[in-house]
Amino acid sequence: MEFVSCRDVYAETLISLGKENQNIVVLDADLAKSTRTFKFGRVFPERFFDLGVAEQNMIGVAAGLAASGKIAFASSFAMFASGRAWEQIRNTVAYSNLNVKIFVTHGGISVGGDGSSHQSLEDIALMRVLPQMRVIAPLDGYETEKAVRLAAGEPGPFYIRVSREKTPQLTRKEDKFVLGKSCLLRSGTDTAIIAYGLMIPKALEAGEILSKEGISARVINMSSIKPIDEEAVLAAAEETGVIVTAEEHSVIGGMGSAVAELLSEKNPVPVIRVGTLDRFGQSGTAKELFAEYGLLAADIAAAVKKGLSLKNKQ
Repeated sequence: MEFVSCRDVYAETLISLGKENQNIVVLDADLAKSTRTFKFGRVFPERFFDLGVAEQNMIGVAAGLAASGKIAFASSFAMFASGRAWEQIRNTVAYSNLNVKIFVTHGGISVGGDGSSHQSLEDIALMRVLPQMRVIAPLDGYETEKAVRLAAGEPGPFYIRVSREKTPQLTRKEDKFVLGKSCLLRSGTDTAIIAYGLMIPKALEAGEILSKEGISARVINMSSIKPIDEEAVLAAAEETGVIVTAEEHSVIGGMGSAVAELLSEKNPVPVIRVGTLDRFGQSGTAKELFAEYGLLAADIAAAVKKGLSLKNKQ
């Protein structure tokens, strides 16, 4: 299986967009090497702005450029862009519905050795609560390219999150990427596992584990977190009766919360959320941390069995 760096795909897509549209500008906050935006700067130095360790200022400058007619892509680590600059994103970008696209890397706990200060487990919650903000977590390289292009062509703010780790290429170049729509990766009738990002390979592995025990698990890639694919979620609930969500994020306020909120109002069924349980991160390898925080395929499979036991009691 091919593994790709979504960060590198982001940079390549920015360069391609920059050649197509002179209004594309890119900003960073002293992390251009890690986010890969330095590559855009090499090609278009007059349209690249490194604001230093000043994320709030970066968002303010991006807002000003957007208000002047530019399409501004602002990048940093997920922890710093969402946390340090949240007030600027809320009051300057989202409130004014400006054309600022916040693309973050190093999302989730897979940042590993960088430790809790760099492991963003709250960013999806912080962004999806903002009116007018669209939130996307692409699965792989193809989805990253399509999400960036979609954001560039759609007016208003976006928050796009990828991991530091390379990801398996699970979608095809010809697949469509539509805001507010999910992608079915595995069919199943007993339960539905809804995930995104690095949790998708683990969800697919969980599906294999469960199939050996006679449990048919559907796997849905929910890379569009806001707006979420309500139709797919409701259909999964109606057709399977049990939903498990899996994400590299806190169970509080993330995609799992969005699913639970929807189903609690429109079709209450057992929903089990796999994610970090009201904890900060810590240093360790990505493999060690996924095990420590219960984010392995076996944990997803166990959550499915818990959901099925609840379903059988109804």
